[in-house]
This record gives sequence, C-alpha cells and structure tokens, in this order.
Amino acid sequence: MGQRGALKPRRAGGAPAPAARLPAIDAWRGIAIVAMIAYHFAFDLRLYGLARYDFERSAFWLSARALIVSTFLLLVGVSLVLAWRARVAPGRRLRRLAAIGACAIAVSLASRAMFPERWIGFGILHAIAVASLAAWPVVARPRLALAIGAVVIAAGLSLSHPAFDTRALDWIGFATRKPATEDYVPLFPWAGAVFAGIALGHALVARAQRLPSAGGRAARALRWLGRHGLAVYMVHQPLMIGALALVLRRLP
Repeated sequence: MGQRGALKPRRAGGAPAPAARLPAIDAWRGIAIVAMIAYHFAFDLRLYGLARYDFERSAFWLSARALIVSTFLLLVGVSLVLAWRARVAPGRRLRRLAAIGACAIAVSLASRAMFPERWIGFGILHAIAVASLAAWPVVARPRLALAIGAVVIAAGLSLSHPAFDTRALDWIGFATRKPATEDYVPLFPWAGAVFAGIALGHALVARAQRLPSAGGRAARALRWLGRHGLAVYMVHQPLMIGALALVLRRLP
C-alpha cells in the first residue's frame, strides 16, 4: 500500500538511497488484494442469502483467510524494511500510520452501524497500525525480528486465559474463544507475521536483482493494486455490497 512511484531519497554525497518500493512486492501485494476481494465477495453472497459458505468452520475458508491475512502482515514487515533502507522521513511514516489508523476507526464505526452485534473492534487495519509501531525498533535487526516473531506466533497459538475474553483485552490475543466480530486479528499471534516479514524483507532486498519483474497488463494491474492497497481496501466492500443490492433490487 502506498503512493505511486518509488521514493529515492539521497544519501550523503548525493548517491541515491535504495528505492522504498520493489515492483515484485507491489505485485505480490496486488495478488493478496485480489484474493481478499474474492473472499469478501463470497462473504457478501452469504450476506444476501445467495450462498451458504461456512466461513466459521470450513477448513477451506479458514485456511484461505489465514493465508490472506498472513500475506498482508508479512508484506507490512517487508515494507518496513524498504522504508528503513530508503530513509523515509519519520514524519511521512507517521502520517501513513495515522491514515491507516483513521481507516481502522472508520471500519469500526461502519461495522458498528451495519453489524451492531458483530462490529469490528480490532481487525486487519488495527493490527497493521499497532504491529508496525511495535516492529519498527527492530527493523534493522532481522534475526532478532524473526526470533520475536516466532515467540509471538507460538505464544498466541498456545496460550489463553479467560481474562482476555473481553472487548477491552481481546485485541491483545490469548482469548479462550473468538469474540463475536466480523474481523478479528489480535496481536498475538498475528503481529508475529510482521516481525517475520522484517526478516523476509532483508532477505528479499539482498536478492532484489533476482526478483521477477514481469510486464504485461496483468502484472501492471497487480502492481497498481499493490501501490493503492489501502484505498482499494476501503472502497471494495461498499462497492460490492452496493452493487449486489442494486442487482437484487432489479431482479423480479
């Protein structure tokens, strides 16, 4: 997610710093966005009674969601590495985080209006904002980031306590049961993917010259989606829900 084009700040002596974007990473994010849109479209079909997909218990849908969420969070870690290497100004990073946080609040408010009993208190955008802040101090230390990520994932998958079964604390993780909500991405275990993404980002940067850079319309479309991921995330569900409502209204 981000603005079009690569950032090329200057190092001392006038040499350009590494770019804050890699086309292959934008395309990878674009693929994740396509998968997310497909998942949400299936959800919308169920919302309107046009399908009976079991998102809560089906191994297929649970695995699809886990893959999509983990991919986005891994790419957050990769993006932190690219921003660090490009020496993106702290003010710009914080403005980006503020935009993500504002969108997270908007999602919570909209979901409260649409799903009063299952509104989103801590979903994917909330997790991205908080985990990005938490992971930034170790962005230059991939081994430490990977170790932290492994601990966060292991703890989140293995530990639980009833004290975390409340709206006030379930965003941390460790709940004994999934709360009633349309999207739930607690820090434990999911923030671990962001820390792991930092290690992955360093590995990818070291091999940047060997990353694929396919052309063609499909690749360009994926890269465009990857560069504008936040905007696409915010508008795709209202558009799809509205379009389905309009189609159903016109049906006899």
